[in-house]
Amino acid sequence: MSQEAAKHPLGDLVRQSPPFDINHVPDDSWVKDKVIVVTGGASGFGAGFFKRWAAAGAVVIATDINVKNGDQLVREVRKDTGNPNLHFVHCDVTDWQSQVNMFREAVRLSPHGGIDTVVANAGIAGGKRPFERPTDLDLAEPPPPDLSVIDVNLTGVIYTTYLALWYLPRNPGSSPASPKCVPSDTPRDRHLMLISSVAGLMPIPGAPLYGTSKHAVVGLYRTLRSMASIHGVRVNMLCPYFIDTPLVKLGVRLVLAGGAMGKVEDVVDAATRFAANPRVVGRAVSVGPKLKVRQHADGEWSLVERDSQDAEERAIWEVYLHDFEDADVFQRRVVAIMNRATEIRGWVGWTRDMVTAIIYGLRSLWR
Repeated sequence: MSQEAAKHPLGDLVRQSPPFDINHVPDDSWVKDKVIVVTGGASGFGAGFFKRWAAAGAVVIATDINVKNGDQLVREVRKDTGNPNLHFVHCDVTDWQSQVNMFREAVRLSPHGGIDTVVANAGIAGGKRPFERPTDLDLAEPPPPDLSVIDVNLTGVIYTTYLALWYLPRNPGSSPASPKCVPSDTPRDRHLMLISSVAGLMPIPGAPLYGTSKHAVVGLYRTLRSMASIHGVRVNMLCPYFIDTPLVKLGVRLVLAGGAMGKVEDVVDAATRFAANPRVVGRAVSVGPKLKVRQHADGEWSLVERDSQDAEERAIWEVYLHDFEDADVFQRRVVAIMNRATEIRGWVGWTRDMVTAIIYGLRSLWR
């Protein structure tokens, strides 16, 4: 156990893994033969995940609405890696039946008939009409807002998550997620990786619906990760900063000029830490530009010059680092107090509440 992990003994109480060593290099061989489904896999992060895990010997299934890019990606990576277990399946994440069909096809393509990891990666930056600055103000009636970003980034992710929670526990040979498992002895997995954004951690001016969708993904992650002991699926989350992908449009690039954008390879590296290591349960990281930083005695970080010797270069940062202390343990303690209150009230109090609830239900029916 690392020194950082030893500081957090409450990890066992909430059945989540403790903070992990960011500087530890992931072992790509641990994804060999794993069956991984990546939505939005034809470009950007998705294509990066596909290439890295394909090279490591995984069975990777990229899904996307862009058939041309998806087919081309599979052909090129098969040729480059010699891995025949690479596939593309068309999927519109906003369409429930399309996702159902995609998951069924993924199971059919799986050599062992199951799925180890689902990456809910599909997303778009925004709709055609600005939300906070309505146009066409001279119309008799206001047009409805363009909710395409909500449809893809939230509804699509919820569909993917629901289906992942349906199929992952049915993965043949898999066991409920555990931070105490031995990776080399865990060939099968039950892993859901959610892709949020720094826009899910802080406001991004000019992107209210995008920020709303990504904040919702953070809420989904925090709720599901605290229930790993119930549904048996390990849930992790990536929150990339502005990364050099087609999602970052010209206007944003102009605003960021002179600053720095993150690299796709760092996002892929962070995702591989989750996909390759089944002991990582309920963790989240933010990925940004690689910077030279120094940590002080009080735990705070500061940016230093690139030629500084007593510093480290990093692009990956854990977020919600102490969530299991701040939220989960508090929640369990509240539940314990309420259970104790029930014990004190005894059967008389329980019976009174049950009768009151039944009467309330009957009155609701009679109305």
